[in-house]
Amino acid sequence: MNLDAYRSIRAAEVAKLLGIGINTVWRWTRERPDFPRPVKIGNCTTWVLSELLAWRDAQRVEVSTR
Repeated sequence: MNLDAYRSIRAAEVAKLLGIGINTVWRWTRERPDFPRPVKIGNCTTWVLSELLAWRDAQRVEVSTR
């Protein structure tokens, strides 16, 4: 089993991965139903890396087909 598929990252890493600010990560979490949902691990809020990468790649496909 590939454990990288389940790797979790925090908001600062999400922002860096997507080239956006941390506030934008939190705003998209609230306002965009298509944005991957965060997961609580103890007191930390994280996102599943594979879900973020899939979402990011889907955004590129939508832009290129317009």
